Amino acid sequence: MNTPIRRIAIAVMALILMLLGNLTYVQVVKAGDYRSDPRNQRVLLAEYARKRGQISADGQVLAQSVATNDRLKYQRQYTNGPAYAPLTGYYSVVYSSSGIERYSDSVLNGSDDRLFGRRLSDLITGRDPSGGNVVLTIRPSVQERAYKELADRGYAGAVVALNPQTGEILAMASTPSYDPNPLASHSSSAQQKAWADANATQPPTLVNRAISETYPPGSTFKLIDTAAALQNGYTPDSQLTAASNITLTNTNTTLENFAGTPCGTGATASLRDALARSCNTAFAELAGNLGEDKIRAQAEAFGIGQSDLTVPMPVTGSSLGDIPDTAALQQSGIGQRDVRMTPLQNAMVVASIANGGQTMAPHLVKEIQGPALDVLDTTQPDRLGRSMPANVASTLTDLMVGSENRTQGGGKITGVQIASKTGTAEHGTDPKNTPPHAWYVAFAPAQNPTVAVAVLVENGGNRALEATGGSVAAPVGRAVIAEALRGGR
Repeated sequence: MNTPIRRIAIAVMALILMLLGNLTYVQVVKAGDYRSDPRNQRVLLAEYARKRGQISADGQVLAQSVATNDRLKYQRQYTNGPAYAPLTGYYSVVYSSSGIERYSDSVLNGSDDRLFGRRLSDLITGRDPSGGNVVLTIRPSVQERAYKELADRGYAGAVVALNPQTGEILAMASTPSYDPNPLASHSSSAQQKAWADANATQPPTLVNRAISETYPPGSTFKLIDTAAALQNGYTPDSQLTAASNITLTNTNTTLENFAGTPCGTGATASLRDALARSCNTAFAELAGNLGEDKIRAQAEAFGIGQSDLTVPMPVTGSSLGDIPDTAALQQSGIGQRDVRMTPLQNAMVVASIANGGQTMAPHLVKEIQGPALDVLDTTQPDRLGRSMPANVASTLTDLMVGSENRTQGGGKITGVQIASKTGTAEHGTDPKNTPPHAWYVAFAPAQNPTVAVAVLVENGGNRALEATGGSVAAPVGRAVIAEALRGGR
């Protein structure tokens, strides 16, 4: 072969190899990126050509696909959208998805391995493919009551209700909320307007405050201090300072009780009275005496610090933050400084106490169904660990009953004993002049708990600087507990 022909042959071979390499790159390496690219209209058309599965709870359909007459054969439709939006999320042509729509997408679109038999059957029979269904643990009456209690008062905040024995999430409300229906419109302009409106609202509406935001827990953190104390030599009658204010160790900073009042009438107060009265000075002293290691270990036993919790949506991790010295520990011991918790995490704390010290994994998905409503998979209760011995949980419950009986605010339930703790958490760069966050964590009935709740109301709710956990958050929590108990489960 002469030289010119050999060069041409080599060049042709090189081009063929480049072509094969590019084909391999496009078909194998980049296939996933091209398939998931929102600009890929073929994927979009294929996705909307099959009926997406339902999201339901206790027999009530929360999200479903309905047939249309336009290019996209199905459109998502949400029932009572704002009340359930933090759970269902949205499913949008332009803005992708959130909530269960995103994190259970493989079930809803039919690609989950548990639906393989159905896909094969559809292929053989020529039946139109459709997705599976997701059944939530939510009890609609409890969810709607939680949403109503927050929304009717104009609060920005969250409510989480759990079954303490199983970890089932009975309610997860977040306000202000939004209607996911406009975001599911097939009109780009309608979606864009809904998106702009949702993002322009203050406080933000697209945020699920129950699992995506963290807040200083204030005095609700005293439950963690007490749990640690009861396992380290303290009893309900152990004495702590009753001073109206103390100076933090090795500083000139003064820490005082709410309204600057002493913790009772004597020089000291029992742990029982200190928790019932929510005395900052007593618990700052207690935290300092216990030490960082014991406080941090107890917090971790409740799940604080866990960063991989999903429900199945990811949950922002709660944290104690850095505690460089005793003064910082004293502030952290009353749920201030760098301590941050999600409402879900705070609900997990009281649910663990209610469950005799056993912490159950919170979960939102009850079961997975096929398109014909046949059950393919059921979520089993998952025990994460033990936060305290059962006898300590029983003692702490008694102390929380004392706290509830001193707590003011409306919504007391006749004939039902609640165990609770309130919190009024300072925050911001000027905390004394910034309306505090209000907390209420509780479970009921106290001696045979079937529901545990956490309520968080941002920035004082409707009481501004005068807000307390008892006046703002407790009436919401009690109303949710009453609704949960009315259902009997």
